[in-house]
Amino acid sequence: MNSDNDLQIAGDILEVPHLLQPPREHPATVAEFVGLARSIAADRDQWAHLVRFDATTRWYHRLRTGPGYEVWLLSWLPGQGSGRHDHGRSSGVLTVVEGTLTEHTVRGTRALGAGAQRVFAPGYVHEVVNDTLEPAVSLHVYHPGLTEMPMHASPHCEASSVTA
Repeated sequence: MNSDNDLQIAGDILEVPHLLQPPREHPATVAEFVGLARSIAADRDQWAHLVRFDATTRWYHRLRTGPGYEVWLLSWLPGQGSGRHDHGRSSGVLTVVEGTLTEHTVRGTRALGAGAQRVFAPGYVHEVVNDTLEPAVSLHVYHPGLTEMPMHASPHCEASSVTA
């Protein structure tokens, strides 16, 4: 039986400065998209002045587009969440740049603090929520650009059949 614990990676190759390559203008691999996300996240002057917080809904702003990809900036006030969804035919990289977000999947729940990244393939179903008392900001790279975000019924809300 496969699980997240079946594969252990010793260290993070992207944390070894001499192995990092400057991000390519036109990323083509998962590692290059991860590098692009890290590079943009590290350049706070590029995005920090754009962040807004909206008490009624999650705020989002398309920060950049490139050949076949988009970069989005999102803010999350306490209690705000995405709902359970996937990203259609798009793959993605989610990077938390401020605060902490919680990701729920069928495999479990994980807290994502500032600097944490999640890489996902098309059809990956998850829900992201800010369940802390502090605001959070995240950066998302989608390849190809996001054209759909199908919502899924929450497993907690599914009706059960009752027999008499």
